[in-house]
Amino acid sequence: MEKPTVVTIRVWDLPTRLFHWALVACVLGSFITVKLGGLWMTWHVRFGLTILGLIVFRIVWGFCGPRYARFAQFVRGPRYVLDYLRGRRPHHAGHNPLGALSVLALLASFGFQAASGLFANDDVMTTGPLAYLSDSLSDTMTDLHDINQWVMVALVCLHVGAIIWYRRARGLKLVGPMLHGDAPIAAHALAEHPAADDSWRYRLGALLLCAAIAALIWWLQGLAPAADFSY
Repeated sequence: MEKPTVVTIRVWDLPTRLFHWALVACVLGSFITVKLGGLWMTWHVRFGLTILGLIVFRIVWGFCGPRYARFAQFVRGPRYVLDYLRGRRPHHAGHNPLGALSVLALLASFGFQAASGLFANDDVMTTGPLAYLSDSLSDTMTDLHDINQWVMVALVCLHVGAIIWYRRARGLKLVGPMLHGDAPIAAHALAEHPAADDSWRYRLGALLLCAAIAALIWWLQGLAPAADFSY
């Protein structure tokens, strides 16, 4: 049987790729700094605020970004996921139906961790910018913040495991496309899966969105009492 012709197309736009690796760096940084404790907690909070900004960016980008960044393109219903598992939908550019579930779970877990961190405290010297609003709410969010970190660890391990499995079992390289943006696809599937628009129009829009979110995060951390952001 003749192999189908394979072509390479742009799948991941630059803003999506930068978001992905910035999130990886910030999640890793926040995990390391919280384990080091002490004065490193200053950086833990900073990483957390950056993660919050990144999650907000990705949610907005999921509605106004290029084709494969949009939730409408890769979030599917149960029937579609079952068809994929049965091999009835073999061609995908961007996230496959199972990858979509992983993306949603990671965004939800990371987003909750960053949001709950706004209210959290460590009973010593570190508090989130909004912890002063309510002691009881702060304590509850702190408990949930501690629990959710292990949910995050489990999801990250599952995500990395899936990447390794796809590489070894199906020969699909998922890391490379998230670095350079391009991925192979069967030529006959191009009509259904055209290349993403990675033009400067989208990149400028992403830059303006980042500036607005950065201003929001700056304002948010400024709500804390003056002495509290030296944590």
